[in-house]
Amino acid sequence: MQRAEAIRVLAFVGTIALIYVGSAGVLIRRLRRRVARLPNEPLARRERVLLWLAAAGLPCLAYGLMVEPYWLEVTRVRLRTTELAGARRPIRIVHVSDLHSDPRPRLEERLPEVVAAERPDLIVFTGDCVNSPGALPVFRRCLSRLASLAPTYVVKGNWDAWYWSALDVFGGTGAVELNGAVGPVAVAGTELWLAGVPVYGERRIPQVLGALPAGAFTVFLYHYPDEIEVVAARGIDLYCAGHTHGGQVALPFYGALMTLSRFGKRYEWGLYRVDRTWLYVNRGIGMEGGAATPRVRFCARPEVTVLEIVPEVPAS
Repeated sequence: MQRAEAIRVLAFVGTIALIYVGSAGVLIRRLRRRVARLPNEPLARRERVLLWLAAAGLPCLAYGLMVEPYWLEVTRVRLRTTELAGARRPIRIVHVSDLHSDPRPRLEERLPEVVAAERPDLIVFTGDCVNSPGALPVFRRCLSRLASLAPTYVVKGNWDAWYWSALDVFGGTGAVELNGAVGPVAVAGTELWLAGVPVYGERRIPQVLGALPAGAFTVFLYHYPDEIEVVAARGIDLYCAGHTHGGQVALPFYGALMTLSRFGKRYEWGLYRVDRTWLYVNRGIGMEGGAATPRVRFCARPEVTVLEIVPEVPAS
């Protein structure tokens, strides 16, 4: 975590704590006066503000726990390219990331139906599968259903590499894991080239990117958005990433408090253009794991991204 992110998070948490500690103090004082049968004094302006903020925070907490984690958003993005020679129509890539499945499903049962409605030619998943080994059946069932819809390519994220490296998270699902692999995918009368690297394989990225052919539409999968400078220097067309969760808890008009990216808020979520490379940072489906971590989203809805690649004729 960057120092600026740590300061923002501590300031946010500290402010919330002050509001509720202050509100509790106001209520305790009034309760004591009532028990002592003393007349209640009018609330001071500061006390009214504290109580109002505390009351407003309760529905926000309920929304973040019970509404937004289940409120899936489909984001549609159109990209134009002259590097899909022979394509009969636009190509639809559905990008999913960060399922962070728990033993009890949330969106995993609905997700394949939502993706199927988008008629994908290709599905890509950019890592972070489960929060615990007990969630593996939930994740595998979801990924298997996705892989039955269209060719599906996957890479491992930091949770998969750090905590669950001994688990076979993708086995038997029908998805193709890109562990430094490079290859073409035929679709709509043309082909595009895919490459992907797991989180622990970042040293191989330059070599992997160098194996992608010039003149083809190229797609790179990696969990973090942090390699954008390396990827853009190689002229890759599309870089799909996740990891940031859009902050998972964000503020209106400000966005993410924390992204855990070395670029901070620069690539917190959405579409970015760096030289001739498009970077899409997906907000993910699930929520950060850990037994003590609350499963909450606020102003960072779960996201499925539909990337429509539109072929264009080069200007003569």
